[in-house]
Amino acid sequence: MQGRRILLIVGGGIAAFKAPALIRLLRAAGASVTPVLTAAGAQFTTPMTLSVLAGEPVHDTLWDQGAEAEIGHIQLPRQADLVVVAPATADLMAKMAQGSANDLASTLLLATDKRVLIAPAMNVRMWHHPATQRNLATLRGDGVLFVGPDDGDMACGEYGAGRMAEPEAIVAAIRAALTDGPLTGRHVIVTSGPTHEPIDPVRYIANRSSGAQGAAIAAALRDLGARVSFVTGPASVPAPQGVDVIAVETAQQMRDAVAAALPADAAVMAAAVADWRVLNGSDQKIKKTGDMPTLQMAENPDILAWISRDARRPRLVVGFAAETQDVTAHATAKRLRKGCDWIVANDVSPATGIMGGSHNTVTLITEAGAEDWPRMDKHAVAARLAARVAEALA
Repeated sequence: MQGRRILLIVGGGIAAFKAPALIRLLRAAGASVTPVLTAAGAQFTTPMTLSVLAGEPVHDTLWDQGAEAEIGHIQLPRQADLVVVAPATADLMAKMAQGSANDLASTLLLATDKRVLIAPAMNVRMWHHPATQRNLATLRGDGVLFVGPDDGDMACGEYGAGRMAEPEAIVAAIRAALTDGPLTGRHVIVTSGPTHEPIDPVRYIANRSSGAQGAAIAAALRDLGARVSFVTGPASVPAPQGVDVIAVETAQQMRDAVAAALPADAAVMAAAVADWRVLNGSDQKIKKTGDMPTLQMAENPDILAWISRDARRPRLVVGFAAETQDVTAHATAKRLRKGCDWIVANDVSPATGIMGGSHNTVTLITEAGAEDWPRMDKHAVAARLAARVAEALA
């Protein structure tokens, strides 16, 4: 990190007491640190402490006449190689997610075009609150990088997720963020979400896929440096920032979009593609007349089998298998039948809450056999899978 400039925003939480140690480690690694201290952060550490350790003045107000004469809230992030928020409180995360800019820290975060890494720190109940989880999903989709939070004892006496990552772990994450990822220069196609097969202009056949896992995978691959072509059906979660989004509705449109995106180094086919389409759909709304309409069905193109055997086949093809029984056996047979390299299998029975939920329990099936992964949130599954893709393409 020799010569790299870190803009460090210290939020208001008891974990701010770790900021001096973080500054020491960064400077020992050769980086320079410009500290920004929020008003709440100043309740837990002092400007003098941070300034002495950083060897630079602390910035703590948007109304500094000297700094703002040079538009300081623009210049500070412009001069940095990376913006780090540690600790990132629930309030700071909410401001970032909503684009609020009512103090120096939030204004800097809104004005920067540099990568942002945050280390959340808050009470376990605050971390798990739906509002914080919504903000977390928004920030991840915007390309914000995260380190932690860890599980552990908290100052409030409770135990659980919300403890800020240790300074050594934050430095490791900073080092990774400042280094070209292992997938730099690689192109990966990711399919995601459901497909909608129209019956008439107002009705369609679909499934319960939210697209959350596919979006998380695209973001994780992006964070490792890949150029990602993200082919998504009508998902209920937003597409991540920093990827090439190709929005489709039907299976045939998805197949055409994947073909147009080739060549690629890898393809991760996470979409829940409808198996059938309606042949005798209507271009007008079908009226209820007392007679039951008869729908003629046809199989949709098998995108996974096609790309696994196409002349332009990516070096690595990863399929998904959503099953409700005999998960490993069915997924193993699917891998052989489709011709893909890996299958990511999961049990989507209603009781699991996986389809449309925030967590996943998967089994990675390769030529070597089946590897059960523990239950984790879908972003953690995505990060682990992206790391495996990077290893396979190395």
